[in-house]
Amino acid sequence: MNSAVIILIAAAIYVGLYMTYGRSLQSKVVRADPNRPTPAHKLYDGVDYVPAHPMVLYGHHFASIAGAGPIVGPAVAMAWGWLPGLLWVWFGNVFIGAVHDYLALMSSVRYDGKSVQWIAGKLMSKRTSMAFELYVWFALVLVIAAFAAVIGGIFVGTPEAATASLLFLGVAVILGWLLYKVQIDFKLGTIIGLVLLIIAVWLGFQFPIVASKQTWYIVLGLYIIVASSLPVWILLQPRDYLNAYILWFGLILGGLAFIVVGVKGIGTFTAPAFTTWSANVVGGKPSPFWPTIPLVIACGALSGFHSIVGSGTTSKQLDNELHGLMVGYGGMFTEGFLSTIVIASIAIYGLQVFQSMNIPVDYNNWGQQYAIQVVKHGIKVGIFAKSYAYGLQDAFGIPFKTGAVFASLWVSAFALTTLDTATRLGRFAWQEIMEMVHGPEILKNKWIASIILVAFGIYMAWGGSWLIIWPAFSGMNQMLASIAMMTASLWVAKVQRPAGAWKWAVVIPALFLWITVTAALVWFLVVIRPGFWVSLITVVGLLLNLLLVFDWYGAWKRPAEEYATA
Repeated sequence: MNSAVIILIAAAIYVGLYMTYGRSLQSKVVRADPNRPTPAHKLYDGVDYVPAHPMVLYGHHFASIAGAGPIVGPAVAMAWGWLPGLLWVWFGNVFIGAVHDYLALMSSVRYDGKSVQWIAGKLMSKRTSMAFELYVWFALVLVIAAFAAVIGGIFVGTPEAATASLLFLGVAVILGWLLYKVQIDFKLGTIIGLVLLIIAVWLGFQFPIVASKQTWYIVLGLYIIVASSLPVWILLQPRDYLNAYILWFGLILGGLAFIVVGVKGIGTFTAPAFTTWSANVVGGKPSPFWPTIPLVIACGALSGFHSIVGSGTTSKQLDNELHGLMVGYGGMFTEGFLSTIVIASIAIYGLQVFQSMNIPVDYNNWGQQYAIQVVKHGIKVGIFAKSYAYGLQDAFGIPFKTGAVFASLWVSAFALTTLDTATRLGRFAWQEIMEMVHGPEILKNKWIASIILVAFGIYMAWGGSWLIIWPAFSGMNQMLASIAMMTASLWVAKVQRPAGAWKWAVVIPALFLWITVTAALVWFLVVIRPGFWVSLITVVGLLLNLLLVFDWYGAWKRPAEEYATA
């Protein structure tokens, strides 16, 4: 297969369906109204409810949901070959992920920026809301564990990215101060921010910070506790906006590079299209493509974490209902395109990377050795970064070292964004749980709420086995996606009541996902048998999931007339 063909097909799919399927969802299901006040205006508080420029909000949302997921997941799933992973990315992204993200965002907007957990309680029962809150909190612990492990590995392997990532934070604070306190022109602020961003990258090359993974865990833990407690305009909004430029630049550059190498005749896929039904992936053991594929690819196709972001921070900053399609629906499509580039780059250059590092993976043993060796040598991100760098070198003559560091910086910038957004959302969930159970005031404190969450997450990352933490995080995450989809299906069917068969565009993917992920998590517990804490969280998640589905069925049977219009 030629890389130019794959990239162009992906672009055609995403642009075409955004203009057709996405706009139909906007007009026929959500019925977005530009004149309806959004929560950012109705409930403005200068901390969480702050209307944002659509490009800034798109940057925040995209950077928060992207993280390392759309890169790491597809990179590991290459063990099954490039074709199965690519099909799941496209299928899952178009028919599940983007629909899920958009409806989670817009249903929250219609309920004053309330979380998807709160909406579940509103549409089903108070018990549902409590179960959902607990589920989300446990899932976010795993998000922190998984992404701290990813970032720690990147910073150790590419210290230039560590320096630049830390300097980015200072640049974001400066931009936030210029935009919201000095109130300079938006375009001028953007130019200043981008110039400082380039300087930060240059300083990263000049002064790389070398430290152990455990040291970075401590630094990251302290950072996310502080960052999650600051008002959104100081760090979150400007940092995510600037990060989005890095990703857009990387996406455009990568997309063009793999079209160019394809046209040159260099971009032929050398990795196998398909290896075996049960490649050695999860825990290094034979893993059936169904039902485990959603656990591994995660954010590249769909992610429940996105519903928490969409209904947690994004919905509180939406300036106009019509912006929701670009932010929620378009953000997920952009992520799918990124995953396509990841798959194409490794499919072309993966074998070359293994050979350059003397790693014993070849075409014939790919299905048995690929994932095991990638994890053993700590190149979960590196296999993509190096493949991407080879592509830039062959297409445009960019030095390999420069391309590899840029790719690592690219991933770490977004993983860091996901990490502190997850902490903020985990704080919200913990505080809402404490409100429900009338817990002690001290436990409602934002600092205490953040510390408890981060302590659990960092502890798991500290000594956790990555190939076990990642599927556990992914399983909880995808289960969350199916529950969020079911909540959205109730909202669509009972409140929005669209004409024709549009409600089934939500219900069918939600049920398919629920069955798939439930089967995958049971398989994970029985076959992989992870350690105590991961097993405990997974079992709790499964029990809460069963309770939620029971409540969903009860609510589904109630007549639509019992539900008030939102």
